Amino acid sequence: MGENPVTKWFFLIIMNYLAFHIGFSAGVSLTKKTYIVQMDNSAMPESFSSHLDWYLSKVKSVVFEPEKEGDADEEDRIIYNYETTFHGVAARLSEQEAERLQEEDGVLAIFPDTKYQLHTTRSPTFLGLEPEDSNSVWSQKLADHDVVVGVLDTGIWPESASFNDTGMTPVPVHWKGICETGRGFQKHHCNKKIVGARIFYRGYETATGKINEQTEYKSARDQDGHGTHTAATVAGSPVHGANLLGYAHGTARGMAPGARIAAYKVCWSGGCFSSDILSAVDRAVADGVNVLSISLGGGVISYYHDSLSIASFGAMEMGVFVSCSAGNGGPDPVSLTNVSPWITTVGASTMDRNFPATAKLGTGRTITGVSLYKGRRVLTANKKYPLVYMGSNSSSPDPSSLCLEGTLNPSVVAGKIVICDRGISPRVQKGQVVKDAGGVGMILSNTAANGEELIADCHLLPAVAVGETEGKAIKSYALTNRKATASLTFLGTRLGIRPSPVVAAFSSRGPNLLSLEILKPDVVAPGVNILAAWTGEIGPSSLPTDHRRVQFNILSGTSMSCPHVSGVAALLKTRHPEWSPAAIKSALMTTAYVHDNTHNPLIDASLAAPSTPYDHGAGHINPEKALDPGLIYDIDAQDYFEFLCTQKLSLGQLKAFSKNANRSCHHSFASPGDLNYPAISVVVKANGNVSSITLHRTATNVGSPVSNYRVVVSPFKGVTTKVEPRSLNFTQKYEKLSYKVTFTTRSRQTNPEFGGLIWKDGVHKVRSPVLITYLQPV
Repeated sequence: MGENPVTKWFFLIIMNYLAFHIGFSAGVSLTKKTYIVQMDNSAMPESFSSHLDWYLSKVKSVVFEPEKEGDADEEDRIIYNYETTFHGVAARLSEQEAERLQEEDGVLAIFPDTKYQLHTTRSPTFLGLEPEDSNSVWSQKLADHDVVVGVLDTGIWPESASFNDTGMTPVPVHWKGICETGRGFQKHHCNKKIVGARIFYRGYETATGKINEQTEYKSARDQDGHGTHTAATVAGSPVHGANLLGYAHGTARGMAPGARIAAYKVCWSGGCFSSDILSAVDRAVADGVNVLSISLGGGVISYYHDSLSIASFGAMEMGVFVSCSAGNGGPDPVSLTNVSPWITTVGASTMDRNFPATAKLGTGRTITGVSLYKGRRVLTANKKYPLVYMGSNSSSPDPSSLCLEGTLNPSVVAGKIVICDRGISPRVQKGQVVKDAGGVGMILSNTAANGEELIADCHLLPAVAVGETEGKAIKSYALTNRKATASLTFLGTRLGIRPSPVVAAFSSRGPNLLSLEILKPDVVAPGVNILAAWTGEIGPSSLPTDHRRVQFNILSGTSMSCPHVSGVAALLKTRHPEWSPAAIKSALMTTAYVHDNTHNPLIDASLAAPSTPYDHGAGHINPEKALDPGLIYDIDAQDYFEFLCTQKLSLGQLKAFSKNANRSCHHSFASPGDLNYPAISVVVKANGNVSSITLHRTATNVGSPVSNYRVVVSPFKGVTTKVEPRSLNFTQKYEKLSYKVTFTTRSRQTNPEFGGLIWKDGVHKVRSPVLITYLQPV
């Protein structure tokens, strides 16, 4: 497999274990763009009647050229006022004005508006949530209808059967949200399922120009499909007979089918901007959401320069659980986004359902791949079609082998099945290129970046996706045999696939370089080939040339795994309304499993080898066990603030997180690893003077009042471990007992070590993943 990937990660850790900084570049440009201005709301002078008046005066004081008479006044410089999870404004400023404003009293920080990307059925049964089992703990309806999940995405398609509100009780009284109207979205489109809909576009328009309302809905209506799919995955009502062109036939339902949905449209045709996302979080918390599901992300920057991190801290303070996708940057190491410890960061894995298709070569060999093709163009059974590959034996793909637009010669590929390498362009678009050039079919081959991971797509011509190894064999056959032939066959839906789950190759990986002591991702959840509701505006391939219209679509991405966790969090909030966001996260993490349905360790699809906590975090979610975890590791806002106090932030930078409670550092943590996180990540520094590290944890009993737990810890080569005490004896519910774990270096290892610490009482197994990172001398 070449270089050991763990060694490569270590090189990256050593090279990158540093602070992240952002600044404004020098220049003389008067071009205005959006900046997010964070203010210290406690510093407002008494002479101002409102915070907005004060913010406005600050902005006016730095404007270089006041607007001329008749022009828009200075108030137009402010596009958002933030007042719930974040204090300040988004304002249109030149670079020089932003620099001047940075120096003003009361201004905590200024961030340039940044662009975020979307992280683009069977899962309820796979996760043990199927309601048909009348004995299921999830079949109790208790207060499901009281929980509201805010979905920040591309909007919603309200006509979908997944948003039917039949049988739902009136909207809960705590809900303060509204249904904003616009083209294609009226008051009646909200109901007892979709309880709110808002749009956020001012930052987007400042960066990209006005939205064309003829071609794009400037309303909560979703023409992209992504937001409808994620919302239905969180809380879609049951729809019998759901399918995509006959594939994945069954009952489609969200994780929390009784929960309400509030759609916050923050993403438009040209992307999603942080000023809009921040305003949506701020508004959603004020509206009364209980859970926020955010399937998008930007790059990784320091906590105090990340507006979503700061806003989600504010949401957590107000009891809102925030779930974010880890990103689709895998299998590259250090590719995570949304790494703040108060966010639940979700990676993606497969389910035990697949959509097999075969490519039979002229040699008689049959190769199995996957496909969701179902179209009018059908390849004749038993007929062999000429097979062609436009690349070479070189390991690096070229434009022709990637089947990029305009690279295929029709005289060469017409009437043939074309082999295309994955990469650069969307998978389904390659098929369109083949079709336009006269090809009759496509074999889509993985490269080293994707390994053996198979993702099914709703192709526009007969097409089969195959893994890297088989792809190499097919390409070799086509290159060495001038009369190479193949035929393609589509086999429908298969259940009971083994092994499953498998960690998706595209799922972003750790380690978390901002804080090695905080393991990320937190968990993995189904994110490959997920069936959920779809927009009526575009076809299932999302290509403009696709004129098919479907009610459900099958998508893959951490965007799909994030709403699985958001929905399960809504169920846990229903059953345990008193639980904090950290308690819900702890229940999900400590009950997660790390073995597949063949009882072997979870596999990493990119390597076809066991995955590590860098890939799967604490493991794959197990909702039924999370309902009754036995013990939880709770964390309150002050604890998270104490963690930030260990991150070498200045007082001004810390103030970004102390807005609602005017918090200060009590210095109660000896190291960042003392945060009461459900995972234990130990960093053995390169400095040889420190031979032992002691970390502290506090467990809260949420099981039987009288519970006795004993500890079991994995052995490690490089360190010895000692847990004190070795038993926790609880006498009442919600009692808290503390323990400490001392790790003593025995022999420094070149690669990280992984294991677990488990508290057992005969009923529960409360597992914390343990990760030992050995920093090497540079």
